[in-house]
Amino acid sequence: MKQVDLVILGAGPAGSAAAVTARRAGLSVALIDKARFPRDKLCGGLITGRCAGHLARVFGQEITADLFETRHHFEFYMQGRDLGRLTDVPPLHLTTRRAFDARLLGHALAAGAEDYTGQRVTRFDPAQNQVTLDSGATLAFKVLIGADGVQSPVAKALFGRAFDPARVGFALEVEAPARPPDEAMPIRIDFAAAHWGYGWSFPKSGSTTVGLGGLHHENPDMNAHLAAYLDLLGVGHDARVKGHFLPFGEAKSHPGRANILLAGDAAGLVDPITGEGIGHAIHSGELAALAAAHAIATGAPETALRHYRRASRPIRRAVAQARWLRPLIFTARLQPFFARGFANSRRLKHDYMQLLSGKSDYPDLLWRVVTHLPAAILRNIRGKNR
Repeated sequence: MKQVDLVILGAGPAGSAAAVTARRAGLSVALIDKARFPRDKLCGGLITGRCAGHLARVFGQEITADLFETRHHFEFYMQGRDLGRLTDVPPLHLTTRRAFDARLLGHALAAGAEDYTGQRVTRFDPAQNQVTLDSGATLAFKVLIGADGVQSPVAKALFGRAFDPARVGFALEVEAPARPPDEAMPIRIDFAAAHWGYGWSFPKSGSTTVGLGGLHHENPDMNAHLAAYLDLLGVGHDARVKGHFLPFGEAKSHPGRANILLAGDAAGLVDPITGEGIGHAIHSGELAALAAAHAIATGAPETALRHYRRASRPIRRAVAQARWLRPLIFTARLQPFFARGFANSRRLKHDYMQLLSGKSDYPDLLWRVVTHLPAAILRNIRGKNR
């Protein structure tokens, strides 16, 4: 049996961020993932300004042309209605998760994390602080971070299930042929392309990522929604469709237990309005590792969750605030109000983009929206969030 300070399950952005941060703090780290990298991952690959800041701080990874494509133009629609365009806002960046995740894993391994990718966990014993791999190796740990995705086996072991099926989201996505090269090719967002969700078209040099997502229980016919969206965009139906659950706005108030922590999608840290998950994954992985390092340094690994909850409160609060606003955009009876306001207000579109860029936060947007909503609409929103 090998003893390490920290075991991390999942080598995506959250796990790699945790590994880099933990190694910087002097911890020994075992980084485990069932996949060998590079590997494919369902995700639009949108890197917001907020996420870019986390990348630079945690990994020293800048926005470089070999990994990212920068877009300055955006267009918005709702059920076929043109809600307007923006060309003078902070840029967003597009990447492919196959290359992006492999790059972040490379940073983690270069920092000294031990590589256990391509191995599955066959036994997880939180009582004994041990994991056993299909290679036969057993690792004992002081703290474990589950960065193992929305269907997290760690979360299942702790709580009996990884997510609430009444709240979880689901997304479908295809890689369509690339459009003609054009730096001005806009990122497209279609609100309400699925019930309680949206669609996206992210043009890249090698392909165009087209997808949609929404609350799972509201969309029993998600395949039909995707087919209609592909038809709307003039995209053929021959591309392979990928599907995945998304923890839209289901941030766990207790992301772990004692010395077992959850980060990224496993902790439910996906913005239910913008869909941002990568930035929250990197940030939460960093915070989980810092909490682990502090708990281990004080000789009390079991206090890791207490430190992590305190540090991650702003992320969970932001997700909760977005969830409060979500009915305004996605409730059918309120959508005409939103569409009219969004189409007619350049300020509201700018606010949305400033939110993505990391230059503003939900409290600012929340206050501006609430002060302009009729009382009847506020009562409807409160009812939807109960």
